[in-house]
Amino acid sequence: MSVLQQDPAIADFGQPLQLLTACHERIQTQCDTLRRLCVHMPVHGSDAQAQQAASNVMRYFDSAGRHHHEDEEQDIFPRMAASATGQNAERVALLTGQLKREHAEITQSWLDLREALEKIAHGGIEPLDELAVNQFCAMYGAHIAFEEANLMPLAKLLLDEAAFAAIGKAMAARRGIR
Repeated sequence: MSVLQQDPAIADFGQPLQLLTACHERIQTQCDTLRRLCVHMPVHGSDAQAQQAASNVMRYFDSAGRHHHEDEEQDIFPRMAASATGQNAERVALLTGQLKREHAEITQSWLDLREALEKIAHGGIEPLDELAVNQFCAMYGAHIAFEEANLMPLAKLLLDEAAFAAIGKAMAARRGIR
């Protein structure tokens, strides 16, 4: 089995929550690739497949993965906070505070992994720390489950079509899409 994976189709920017859910699926795909790379490396070393897989994972988390956090922190969280009142305002503050902390932890974990992936992508025989990969993937998996169970339903409750349109437009612009 190849360590490379194709990304699922990109969702429509007119449906930003669906786009975020599609991004969650791609994150899980990248985590699967990381896990397979841990198994692949001891047997095959930093062969062409390993180098390509490491490059693809880095490209994903350096761009789309980063954009995903920015979409939430710069567009969704502030609009939710502006729309929420009463108990929902408190819920949004607690939820977004926790998600921002998780984003920071995930980012730090990614930066630690990225160093080894950079070496693999360039043919180095840097072993990929399986424990670090599993921790990163588990952290992301828990984060995704929490977002889908809490952020998505609350965003649907608080945000209207105009807010979603503005969010989608900002998400597209962040990616250089008109």
